[in-house]
Amino acid sequence: MRVPLLDLTLQFRSIESEIRQAIDRLLSSQQFILGETVESFEKKVAEYCGVQHAVGCASGSDALLLALLALGVGPGDEVITTPFSFYSSASSVTRLGARPVFADIDPATFNIDPDAAEAAITPHTKAILPVHLYGQMAEMGRIMATARERGLAVVEDAAQAIGARYDGAPAGSIGDVGCFSFFPSKNLGAYGDGGLMTTSDERLAQRLRTLRRHGEGEKYVHNEIGINSRLDALQAAVLTVKLSYVDGWSDGRRANAERYDRLLAERGLAPEPVRTPHNIESANGRHRHTFHQYTLRVPDRDGLAAHLRSAGIGHAVYYPLALYMQPCFRDLGYKEGLCPQAEKAAAEVISLPIFPELTEAQQEAVVEAIAQYYKT
Repeated sequence: MRVPLLDLTLQFRSIESEIRQAIDRLLSSQQFILGETVESFEKKVAEYCGVQHAVGCASGSDALLLALLALGVGPGDEVITTPFSFYSSASSVTRLGARPVFADIDPATFNIDPDAAEAAITPHTKAILPVHLYGQMAEMGRIMATARERGLAVVEDAAQAIGARYDGAPAGSIGDVGCFSFFPSKNLGAYGDGGLMTTSDERLAQRLRTLRRHGEGEKYVHNEIGINSRLDALQAAVLTVKLSYVDGWSDGRRANAERYDRLLAERGLAPEPVRTPHNIESANGRHRHTFHQYTLRVPDRDGLAAHLRSAGIGHAVYYPLALYMQPCFRDLGYKEGLCPQAEKAAAEVISLPIFPELTEAQQEAVVEAIAQYYKT
């Protein structure tokens, strides 16, 4: 049985009529840039995330850039972040002329280690940028305590974590700004690029709205230099439909994760040689993992990946390099060995299909392929 890493056609079929109606309404309005559709979506997301304001933008990468820009990050500043994440977590810092400072990860959750983040603070530190990787939130209680004690801003990279919770608080509601991506493969995915920022600070929200429109205050009057980064209304129309389903889809992902845990254990594959994801989700729901990815740690990751490829099993490696090992960041001067836990994870992680429509038979086929690899 061939199993895709992701099949968005199944999701589309389940909501096709609602999507087409939403797009038709937008076509009739001919309001494609900002406008009522975007404003309505922003209000719904603000309510969903438990914040006062949500500000749409063109992508998750732009959300990070705009958040840091609004907080005054610039040349000479340092931003502490994780080296085990997508490229834009660090590139948003360097694009502003600031320096990303990498703190190692917790090997269990893959998220930034609060002790390492605190140890990385210098007089030049302006902000901490934790990433809620794979749909599980970083240890925000300790991060926020450190940030408030040291007078630092916190930007949550929640690109993979809409709907996740930490001690009852939704992703994007704890830091000064939360940043989301609506890339099509996300739990809440658009039909193109899209992003959004959340905050409960009125002044900060207004600055984000200004910066996403070239720094324009009143029409054609630019008080500062911003960028052109607006969530277009077509994506907002699609996302408004999908928002009402996202919790159910994340529940499906969690159920699939539990089934993988069980199947791998029954085949004698876990906890060794396969280490399944560490989930801090609490029984009372105050911690909530949304399983944007179901990521294993395995020895000989590349060998397993080649075997799964030959067996027709979708998989991916998120991410194969610690960020400071990326060629474009060589001039930062960081060397191999800086963050050993991140480097070890980059050599061992492999993500399996986890989309909510995945069937039990498909999951059994995935586990069987893994079992065959270790049997031989």
